[in-house]
Amino acid sequence: MQRQDFHFFHRLRVRWAEVDMQKIVFNGHYLMYFDTAVADYWRALAMPYEEAMHQLGGDLYVKKATVEYFASARYDDVLDIGLRCARLGNSSLAFEGGIFAGDKLLVGGELIYVYANPATQTSQPLPPTLRAVLTGFEAGEAMTRVEVGDWQALGRDAGRVRKEVFVHEQGIAESEEWDAQDATALHAVVYNRFDMPLATGRLLMASAHHGLPSGKIGRMAAKRVLRGAGLGQQVLQALLARAKARGDAQVLLHAQRSAAAFYAKAGFVQQGEPFDEVGIPHIEMLRTL
Repeated sequence: MQRQDFHFFHRLRVRWAEVDMQKIVFNGHYLMYFDTAVADYWRALAMPYEEAMHQLGGDLYVKKATVEYFASARYDDVLDIGLRCARLGNSSLAFEGGIFAGDKLLVGGELIYVYANPATQTSQPLPPTLRAVLTGFEAGEAMTRVEVGDWQALGRDAGRVRKEVFVHEQGIAESEEWDAQDATALHAVVYNRFDMPLATGRLLMASAHHGLPSGKIGRMAAKRVLRGAGLGQQVLQALLARAKARGDAQVLLHAQRSAAAFYAKAGFVQQGEPFDEVGIPHIEMLRTL
């Protein structure tokens, strides 16, 4: 087993609590490392695990876990956990994993899961969609797509994500979330291979700002369990491309202060002083196209 056998890795740093009296990682923690990597693997598939399994009508249960030790990890080591779906059976799947410090293999492992009915825990065939997603990911296929369109086409799915994030998670009143501009705005929605909407944003009709044709991006939202997976960037880049194509000279947005660094990485620059919007601190940001 070598590092180049994997194209998915989860990185972590060994914590003090994971080291035993021999000052090396306690053997049982390596299984936890593999399990943590599996959770991140589902995220790489753009798959909110609990919601996706509910949609599929089943769940995965560990049948067998094996670990083979070659060398020890120590406190503060940075480890890369490689993971791949190596085999798919009728109702089972097998993950092979390797824990590396640089290019050195420390621990190898295999996790075998059985897909089963959650109520009876009796095995059932792997759904074709899940099978296709797993094989597609291992083949390097894209796990998401972005659709851009009007409210009539995308409003239902965009609204689902926005309601989950802004109303349920952030506590914004529904009366403040929906407005007449949705009907005239251009909307972007990211979907996974299960056709689940994961992230959204909108681009308002162009208007003049300091004498220049300007677009305004807003209502940017991504499902909490998949944040950090690049979905917001996909939405943002799709809307920026549409703004540039229609001739906008610049794009404005009101960023929540907690998200300002995200927009700064995309080339947006802070304008003016912070302000309150729907009870949340915001800052205006601008990007020239």
